[in-house]
Formats: sequence, structure tokens, C-alpha cells
Amino acid sequence: MSDLIAIAYDDEFKAEEVRLTLAKLQKAHLIELEDAAIVVKNKEGKVKLNQAINLTAAGAVSGSFWGLLIGTLFFAPLVGAAVGAASGALSGALSDIGVDDNFMRELGETLQPETSALFVLVRKVTPDKVLEEIAPYGGKVLRTSLTKDKEEELQEVLTNRGLPVS
Repeated sequence: MSDLIAIAYDDEFKAEEVRLTLAKLQKAHLIELEDAAIVVKNKEGKVKLNQAINLTAAGAVSGSFWGLLIGTLFFAPLVGAAVGAASGALSGALSDIGVDDNFMRELGETLQPETSALFVLVRKVTPDKVLEEIAPYGGKVLRTSLTKDKEEELQEVLTNRGLPVS
């Protein structure tokens, strides 16, 4: 089961910086993300979603591969690739996995202009090492599926920006 964590940041770019940090930590096997998305509210108040994975493009690539493979078996590789790409793109566009877009938009509307929020679904994490890396960015916890104690601990680390609590 994954945990949802949504953290707001005081500028439009900080959430993307944290997402890139989490991607590096994922390569180091310190965190396993199911999804990571960013909501940015610009100075005009318009909310924009930035998904980590474009499901339509991923579906098209996957569908093209399988269509080409199956098409080769039936001596029509180009037709197979085209049909596979179209069906893969369609299935990618229709399957919404991860954090719900409507939920992110709703929460994004509550942000102040020129701010951002990071939404992550975390499967596994090494908390001490990950918190040490993201604490310097600060942030305010908006929502989580963590226990109250863990949520308060996360907010305390972000508020103190990694400094030892005295």
C-alpha cells in the first residue's frame, strides 16, 4: 500500500526541485515512488498540473512495440505498429493511475499565487535518509495518508529545515 503525501512550497519551482531530488533518491533505492506530480499556481491564479509520467506517450510506445512484434509475426509490421501505438495511447489516456487529477486541482485552488505543491505516492522509503535530503527545501504538509504522529514528524522536519530540534 502506498502513502500519499502533499507538500506546498512558497515558490513555483521548489516542488520540481524536490521531485528531482526524490528521483535521484529513487535511483539510489532509498525511496520507491508510485507517482509524483506537481501543481503550480501562477501569478494569474491559474492552476497547472505537471505529471511525472505521460501515460498517453508511455502507452503509445508500449503499444508500438507489441504491435510491431505481433505485426511481424503476421507479416504486417507497420500496420501492427500503428494499431498497437493507437491502442496503447488510448489505453494510456484512459487509465488514470496514481494521484487523482481532480484531487490535485482542488488542492491546487487553495494555494496562493506563485506557489507550488508536490504530490507523491510512496511505496517504500528509508525515512531518515530521505527526510535529510528534502528537509532543506522546507514546505508545508497539506495532506497525507500517514498516521497523525508521522505527519507531525514530517511537518516538524520540514519546518525546521533539517536542523536538530532543541
